[in-house]
Order: sequence, then C-alpha cells, then structure tokens
Amino acid sequence: MPFRPRYTGLIDKYRDRLPVPDDARVISLGEGNTPLIRLNNIPRKIGKNVDLYVKFEGLNPTGSFKDRGMTMAVTEAVEQGSQAIICASTGNTSASAAAYAARAGIQSFVLIPDGKIAMGKLAQAIMHGARVLQIEGNFDDGMRLVKELAAHAPVTIVNSINPYRLQGQKTAAFEIVEELERAPDFHCLPVGNAGNITAHWIGYCECSGRGEGALTQACSFCKGSCRYASAIVGDRPVMVGYQAAGANPFLRGEMVDEPDTVATAIRIGHPQSWDQAWAASRESGGWFDQFEDSEILTAQRLLADHDGVFCEPASAISVAGALRDIRSGRIPEGSTVVCTLTGHGLKDPDVAIRQAGDAIVKVAAELDAVKRAILDRL
Repeated sequence: MPFRPRYTGLIDKYRDRLPVPDDARVISLGEGNTPLIRLNNIPRKIGKNVDLYVKFEGLNPTGSFKDRGMTMAVTEAVEQGSQAIICASTGNTSASAAAYAARAGIQSFVLIPDGKIAMGKLAQAIMHGARVLQIEGNFDDGMRLVKELAAHAPVTIVNSINPYRLQGQKTAAFEIVEELERAPDFHCLPVGNAGNITAHWIGYCECSGRGEGALTQACSFCKGSCRYASAIVGDRPVMVGYQAAGANPFLRGEMVDEPDTVATAIRIGHPQSWDQAWAASRESGGWFDQFEDSEILTAQRLLADHDGVFCEPASAISVAGALRDIRSGRIPEGSTVVCTLTGHGLKDPDVAIRQAGDAIVKVAAELDAVKRAILDRL
C-alpha cells in the first residue's frame, strides 16, 4: 500500500498559507478535513438540476467550525506566552475555546447568555475545564464585556475579532476548492457574528490569486499582496448569507439590540465582522436573506430525514436559503452550490427532540404489538 502521512490538523497541512512561525508549538485536535457531502435526495425532491453540497463542519473535534479558527488563535496565544484565553459565546465558541485551552494547558474563561445556550454546548465547556460566567444579558453584552476586560486583565480574546481566527477558518474554502477542483458557483452560509462568511471570502480570494477588497480589509496578514495565495482557480463564488428573522441586522441594515431565535448559534444582533461581511457580499455579487424559526427547523428536519445529515438549527438555515433561491431561480439550474453546516445536531438535542412528533411510539413489550407498530409505518 502507498504511504499516506497521518493527518495532524489544518495548520500542518496549510502551514505555508498561514501566519505560523516554523518553530511554533501547534495546538491541534486534528481539526479540518471535514466531508463535503453531495446531497442526492433533496435536489430530486424539489425537481431542480443543481449540484448541491454541504460542508459538514459539525464533524470537527468539538462539533463545529469554530475549531478551525481556535487552533490558530490558541497556537498564537501560546506563542505569545498567554496563560489564559477568554471569549463571549452563544455556545460553540465556548466549547471550542475550552477544548483547545485544555489541550494547551492554559485556562479558559467564557461568558455566555444566562439561559440562552444549548445544553450540549454548555456541557462541553464545563467538561473541558472552562470557568463559565453566565451573564444577565445576551451575546452582544458578553462581547462588550470581554473587550473591556481584556484591557485590564492578562487574557487573550479568542472571538473572531482575533484575526488568527479568520485565518484558520479560511481553510474551509481551500478544502472545498481542492475537492471540487474549482470554486463553487454559490456558497451559502448562516450569518451570526459574520466571521465565517468573511473568512471563506478570504480563502476564496487567496485561491484565486486575488488579494484586494474584502481580503485586504479583513486579513491583516495580506494587505493586498496575497502573500499566502496559491493560484489554484480563477473564479470565486457568489457569497450568500442567511439570518434568522429575529436576529437580522444585515437585513435591517442596522444592529439589533434584542435578537431572538431558536437558532442560538446565530442569535447575535451586533456582528463583529459587520464591515467585512458587507464587503464580501458586495464584491462577490451576493446577498443576505432571512428565515422564520419554523422554516429553519423544517430545513433541519428535511436534511436529516432525506439525506442523513444531522446539523444544529443555525446550520440548517444555509440549506433553507439555498433551496428557496434555487426554487425561485435566483440560483440558476446547473449551478454548483455549497452550503456550510456550521455545527452538529447533537449540540442542541432538546430542539431536535421537541420536533419528534409521532416518531416515538410507546408499545407493549410483545411481538404482536411491535409488529403492528412497524407494519403501520410501512
């Protein structure tokens, strides 16, 4: 058998395209290298000829795309001698920060909204040894406090305002281009804090050999020279971002003070990557749209029930948006479309179980009763 080197994480794979010193101690859990899954049944269901893929970031080590950025942020924090990291979080960032801090042997502090975090994510942060502070406010209040605190305490912020986070997250675009051997025509993403749509645009810009515009604004390591670029392809996708109707600052064109949605991962009213996300949308010819919670949950169930992919509610909004735009023709037939699924469905099991309906049937522990229950569903 031909020798294949063991995969050891995205920093080792893309070191020549990342701002990491050669002698840095890399903090990794084997993140990245997530599957790009072609959906077969859903496109047939809607009767449209499109190549529709999902990039399932829920199969990162802590179950979300945050690990891509966290390996970079914590590696740099350790390189700079930090003994502690801090973040505000709706859940996934806290889980990731806590895990990578544990791996590095440093302390993590996380600020989360009281009562508005999925239990799966809270359990992760606790088990990884984070000091969890539940604030009487929302994510945006937590983000404000973290920035204020960092000016007075020896801690490193690992939210997406940390530029190393976006550098790690851009590698998802590299993987997509490598697998498709081109950029997709459209890339659809959930938008909360807006770091991910920004990071993907950085990645696609680098893959195309272009270093202007949003890349220049968002990437402090590039400044237009595209130093880390590798001219793999000559095109870039249209970037499309979707928000929950109750947390929709990009649709309103202004910040939202009291965001609310069942999709807790995007329950953010003051995105930290506001300017960069607008730039990515404009430069790519993209747009933003919104969905009600009921539409988000329908898409989550559709994806799990028809193509076997279980993602958290916020992730499903990318598929809901792609399907709406494919049906309307805004995304034309014949297109190659990639949807980012940001987190695993097991992050928020309570929401999933509430949708169970008649999926759970209580029967007697007798053969005839079990047989009848099965035959009734065939």
